[in-house]
Amino acid sequence: MALVEKSKSAAQPLLATSVFDKGNFPFKCITEETPCSSCFDSSAPPKPLLIVTPTVTGTYPVIVLLHGFYLRNYFYQDLLQHIASHGYIAVAPQLYGYVPSTGPEEIDSGAKVINWLAKGLQSLLPENVVPDFTKFALSGHSRGGKAAFALALGRAKTALSLKFSVLIGIDPVAGANQHCRIRPHILTYEPQSFSLSIPVTVIGTGLGPEKKNACMSQPCAPNGVNHNDFFYECKPPCAHFVVKDYGHMDMLDDDPPGLVGALSGCMCKNGTGPKELMRKTVGGIVVAFLKAYLNGEDEDLVAIVEDPAVSPAKLEPVEFIRA
Repeated sequence: MALVEKSKSAAQPLLATSVFDKGNFPFKCITEETPCSSCFDSSAPPKPLLIVTPTVTGTYPVIVLLHGFYLRNYFYQDLLQHIASHGYIAVAPQLYGYVPSTGPEEIDSGAKVINWLAKGLQSLLPENVVPDFTKFALSGHSRGGKAAFALALGRAKTALSLKFSVLIGIDPVAGANQHCRIRPHILTYEPQSFSLSIPVTVIGTGLGPEKKNACMSQPCAPNGVNHNDFFYECKPPCAHFVVKDYGHMDMLDDDPPGLVGALSGCMCKNGTGPKELMRKTVGGIVVAFLKAYLNGEDEDLVAIVEDPAVSPAKLEPVEFIRA
């Protein structure tokens, strides 16, 4: 697979891009819990939702973010706010509670949420804010990244009523190793084998494949089932950005609450720099990719690919394969 890696020479000036900063759209956070009687109420979402939406009158693309293993959707609030502030409606479902579901159940829950959004999201949004499902992005972090790929590949039992426009994997992980993967198995270890016809970007972490310390049995994003393997199987157009000095959980909010939040900070190797830089980097890449493939504005994506030094956190490598 021929990869394209671009960078400007040191003699050329850096090109600043605003996608790494919060955007100009005012936004609000909406929490929608699923009532106990939701199975009898077709108007209720099938899973709890965290929605971060612009409040200015307009029609906006929609992005869904699937959370990582055992994590809570509100751990990603700052990242979701970053994306929404650039003019996108961000939706993060809570796919399971304190007992993780199986891989197939997780994927099917995601499919049911997506189908509900087509008919129910509008009712939760501010007045005169309209979702544009012709520009619909699917993303996920960690195990949720693998679930997002599986959904895009049509591996859910529930048929989808919406089509995805782009797919974004944030440090996706397919299992503990090649011999212990989460079902359904989607990695084939063959180049460009994913049967996807939409643009894909994969954001990886440089420290994800490293163990937290000698006492931990394995890393959070092991080689053989991590971002490198997902990108290897993507067809063009596709991009790959690795945040070199940060770890698997560093895009989460600072100090997530509760026991789960505390565990999220001590199970994986973390970068030594401020997590804010990681969130700005991930948020900026997501926004640049959405602008390029949903809005037809590729200036920011091209700027990052040609000069990764514009990023708040170090990106290495950066790869982009055009269609």
